[in-house]
Amino acid sequence: MKSNTITQENIKMLMEIFYEKIRRDEKLGPIFNNAIGTSNQQWEEHKIKIGNFWSGILLGQGSYNGQPLKKHLDLPHFPEEFFEIWLKLFEESLSKIYNEEIKSIILQRAQMIASHFKNILYRNKESR
Repeated sequence: MKSNTITQENIKMLMEIFYEKIRRDEKLGPIFNNAIGTSNQQWEEHKIKIGNFWSGILLGQGSYNGQPLKKHLDLPHFPEEFFEIWLKLFEESLSKIYNEEIKSIILQRAQMIASHFKNILYRNKESR
């Protein structure tokens, strides 16, 4: 049965499912492996960190300490369309855990974040 509430536990589950998809994706996997590393330990640390990010956004709790936009700005240039792949994989992952109402709430937040990042990263393509 899909969850109708957001909890620390199902955010952790979301990170597991989502990042497994990311690691296997032919386009996103190499970018993430390059940025995070290839060891399971590095990925576990990343999942915890991003899980804390989402806990802060969705539950108002969590110990996220970082600058996600800066991390994306520091990455080698990648096609803007990769955000759509990211969102598709995120939505697929949400569908495995949450009911439609909760999925919609979280997906809307993810879309807003992606839109903001795209605006910053690609607003002036010539400068990158």
